[in-house]
Amino acid sequence: MKVLITGANRGIGAAMRHAFAEAGNEVQGTARDEEGLLPLDVTDTASVQALAKRLEGQPLDALVCNAGVFLDKGMTIGDDYDADMWAKGFAVNVTGVFLTIEALLPNLKLSDAPRIGIISSQMASDTRAPGKNYIYRASKAAVLNLGRNLATDLKDQGIAVGIYHPGWVQTDMGGDSAEITPEQSAEGLVARVTELSLENTGCFETYDGTPHPY
Repeated sequence: MKVLITGANRGIGAAMRHAFAEAGNEVQGTARDEEGLLPLDVTDTASVQALAKRLEGQPLDALVCNAGVFLDKGMTIGDDYDADMWAKGFAVNVTGVFLTIEALLPNLKLSDAPRIGIISSQMASDTRAPGKNYIYRASKAAVLNLGRNLATDLKDQGIAVGIYHPGWVQTDMGGDSAEITPEQSAEGLVARVTELSLENTGCFETYDGTPHPY
């Protein structure tokens, strides 16, 4: 497969880039400013369009929307939340996903079996509401909803969409006490994206293939 991963400079994104490559796929990754990766700021329409122009005419079998931020980690009501923090969180975690997918649809349509993997979180599920981290939870719930609706709209165009919880991963975002390594998460996510098809489009699953309640 020809694969593009956003936010591929560190953590789960970097691990997925290596795992896809080791499985024999042709992989490109993006980052805002990282040597060796395609430049992309998912919050900047001009940057997204520049990437689309750079990739014009190139088939894309799998787009993995991984770029994300967790700006309010550990925060709760009464902490220093402000409108700019909310706007930035949604700009990266939701709007950036939509803009990237929309811009690269022509590339996906050149594939025989195109698929889109969206990295959300179990924190998006309405079955998990322990409080705190409102921006992250709300934005990941929004991108889950976005992915489910895109799955409906893109099915007739032959494009499958899957939404995934990567696990609690030992990254800057997940912390040192998290349950699994980026490599373990990436191995599972690569398998999920590889097996994604129109048969299971719209799925919300954990990295190990377990269906997750919405």
